[in-house]
Amino acid sequence: MKLVCISDTHSLHRRIPEIPAGDVLIHAGDCLGQGTQENIEDLNEWLGALPHRHKIVIAGNHDWAFQETPALALEALTNAVYLEDSGIEIEGIRFWGSPWTPTFMDGAFMLERGKPLYDKWTLIPDNTDVLITHGPPKNIGDEASMMFKCQNVGCVDLLHRIERLRLKAHIFGHIHEGYGEYTLGCTRLVNASTCTPRYVPTNPPIVLDI
Repeated sequence: MKLVCISDTHSLHRRIPEIPAGDVLIHAGDCLGQGTQENIEDLNEWLGALPHRHKIVIAGNHDWAFQETPALALEALTNAVYLEDSGIEIEGIRFWGSPWTPTFMDGAFMLERGKPLYDKWTLIPDNTDVLITHGPPKNIGDEASMMFKCQNVGCVDLLHRIERLRLKAHIFGHIHEGYGEYTLGCTRLVNASTCTPRYVPTNPPIVLDI
């Protein structure tokens, strides 16, 4: 199965130079710009024109419509499967998606570090093959430039959870500076942030064969 991974497009999806072919297109959150219903409608139209047989979307901290008006958001997103602490099995591969990130300033789907996030990660089934979260685990693709210095802002409880799983892949975004591929044991990890730190959507989609 060929996974095509993108994230953090911020309603700039039509400016992505090229989307490779594949079986499953995965968007790991921050798909919207202003976080509005109109943003979802435009995203949905764009998704509908792509050839991938399956499309999975999760929300991120900019995707307010999915948190504030979830029924309307899901009604508008007809060309992809939306996962929010939920999963789907495609051709025998089990996917799980979750939008939560540690609280930072004012964003959607944010929780305090510690028990609130720990409880969300315990929902991930033990038999998950591909995990999709918006935020990264601690120290993996999570180095952000903040206040003129770099900080690792990923979630340590997420790291501990994936260390106990036997994942084929973990796809995330959120920290644009962390774009790229990583490994943790036998697990392949992808920060699929499409936008650069300057919000230019030029980071190529990352393709995984699993």
